[in-house]
Amino acid sequence: MITHFRHTGIVVADLEASLQFYVDTLGFSVTKRMEETGAHLDRVLALEGVQVTTVKMAAPDGFLIELLYYQSHQQSVEQRELCTVGIGHIALQVDDIEAVYAKLMGAGVHFNAEPQTSPDGYAKLTFCQAPEGTFIELVQVLGGS
Repeated sequence: MITHFRHTGIVVADLEASLQFYVDTLGFSVTKRMEETGAHLDRVLALEGVQVTTVKMAAPDGFLIELLYYQSHQQSVEQRELCTVGIGHIALQVDDIEAVYAKLMGAGVHFNAEPQTSPDGYAKLTFCQAPEGTFIELVQVLGGS
């Protein structure tokens, strides 16, 4: 039924802050930026008068994230927790979690805790939040069992 994974869409309140985080800090590259509006979009989204900027970004392995900034339908940023029902987080693999942690801490990114090694020794991981509140799990695979 499903042939492949296309992308994950994230609605943002501040497009420039989110681009700085995903592109400048995490290393995604912008692949496409569009201003979208029209009857087709209104029908597909079940909204009226949609005006949205979409920015698709690729990770080094090709994984895509799409940021969506709705000029026409601004919403407030809601505080989320990792246990909130719905999509909980995006997991990104890194080569050196301590270096990434130090870089992001230096950039003022909030973390739940410093990197932790999993009980089975397989990975070291931590969670931080993007500017719009999306939880990002950073994982370094260590090997182990």
